[in-house]
Amino acid sequence: MKTRSINSVGALHPILFFAVMYFVVLFFSIFICSSLFYSCSSTANTDTVQEKTVPAKQATQAPVSAAVVLR
Repeated sequence: MKTRSINSVGALHPILFFAVMYFVVLFFSIFICSSLFYSCSSTANTDTVQEKTVPAKQATQAPVSAAVVLR
């Protein structure tokens, strides 16, 4: 019978699995942290934005009520 040398790769399976998972989690953590950083330090200053309101125009004359007289 011929001996197989591929059995040693099976013993490394947990180590390879955790190594791959480490790089996947590292990639996603860099992506998430950078997106949080850019959203917190954005250049749009929402504190300095001022809303402009225009007061309502007030009537300068008293309303005229007209009465129609029918004869």
